Amino acid sequence: MARPQLNVLTTLDVARTQWYHFRAIVIAGMGFFTDAYDLFSISLIAKLLGRIYYSDPSFESPGTLPPNVSAAVNSVALCGALAGQLFFGWFGDRVGRKRVYGFTLILMTICSLASGLSFTYKPKGVIATLCFFRFWLGFGVGGDYPLSATIMSEYANKRTRGAFIAAVFAMQGFGILFASIISLIVSAAFNNAFKAPSYAEDRVHSTVPEADYAWRVILMFGAIPAALTYYWRMQMPETARYTALVAHNIKKATADMSKVLHMEIEENFENVQGHDQAIRRDTWGLFSPQFSKRHGLHLITTASTWFFLDIAFYSQNLFQKGIFSNVGWIPKAKTMNALEEVYHISRAQTYLALCGTVPGYWFTVAFIETIGRFWIQFMGFFMMTVFMLGLAIPYHHWTSPGHHTGFYASQGNTPQRGYSKGIGLRNSLFVLATSNFLGMVMTLFVPETKGKSLEEVTMENID
Repeated sequence: MARPQLNVLTTLDVARTQWYHFRAIVIAGMGFFTDAYDLFSISLIAKLLGRIYYSDPSFESPGTLPPNVSAAVNSVALCGALAGQLFFGWFGDRVGRKRVYGFTLILMTICSLASGLSFTYKPKGVIATLCFFRFWLGFGVGGDYPLSATIMSEYANKRTRGAFIAAVFAMQGFGILFASIISLIVSAAFNNAFKAPSYAEDRVHSTVPEADYAWRVILMFGAIPAALTYYWRMQMPETARYTALVAHNIKKATADMSKVLHMEIEENFENVQGHDQAIRRDTWGLFSPQFSKRHGLHLITTASTWFFLDIAFYSQNLFQKGIFSNVGWIPKAKTMNALEEVYHISRAQTYLALCGTVPGYWFTVAFIETIGRFWIQFMGFFMMTVFMLGLAIPYHHWTSPGHHTGFYASQGNTPQRGYSKGIGLRNSLFVLATSNFLGMVMTLFVPETKGKSLEEVTMENID
């Protein structure tokens, strides 16, 4: 039996697109922008860290981070993000999205700055403190990431909710692009100011002392977009769905949304009483039989598609730097000085973001309400699977001289993982193809939500 719907939620669902929607996109989207910058800027400076702290002039090639150190530096923020998602997801349901949203931004700002101020000049000290601060940076990112999407989904109307949420996610592409551009500018500026020979010419002086400041500036720059949006975040009211459905303060939810929508919303208090009683009665725990019966399959399949996607997504953006020189896209490391290597890596990442990542995001924004969530996602996994197999099966063809451009034309549209020892790990491409295929299979069990309210999707409007 259908449950009486609150007027304030109905009004949000049918509200015309207006200024507050775009303001919410920018505020929530800057969260994704900052998250992407903070998570992926480390990949741009990892090789520089190896040159500065692990260089040995007796070696033919420049210094690199040891495998265990490289793994820690690149992935520690993701470990923090996992912990942050679990903690702040729970905490956001306890105290509200707005309060937690501000705290995560403060944490991200502080840890971005602290990452660039990692203590001492000894390798162990620098790497240890860098990993410590990046773990807590990831912890803040882990809270900010789902909250940004949740806030946008709870503010949006049902007609354009998919496009609005996709636009928020699309800011992640701009964050990746911005990180590459900042790294490009900083490395070029330092290299122009502090000239140095290539490693082949002078193994000792190819890394100037000032290079130790360059990577710090790049990491600390992530604090700027976070700090700039703090005031606007704190001006946003709590979402009506949290206030009404979780905090059970329907009068405040109605008052807040009346101000946001610039209209008077009148609530039927007979509906309020019945709705509030039903919500309190149906407040099930995450692991309760009732929750599992109603939401279990959809939760597992949706989470699984995220899992399989993120294997590919984070692999591409964190580890693809290791293959640029192997396929001839940038010069060999020993033919460059330390800052030149950062410049060339950043330039390559910029091209990939411009030609693949950013257009892919905005294709979804443009067509998600036309094609639908299901088909957009299914098509994405299908194409990634096909392109990954297209790289893996004729692998030696793509990596032979003369085919490097073709390799990257495909690679720009397909993520990859497992290149810490170079592109020679062909089997990793098959693993990623399998991951993408499994994501496509799990998508078959994810319901289409186009044109539905959040209450219809979660079946909260049914007794």
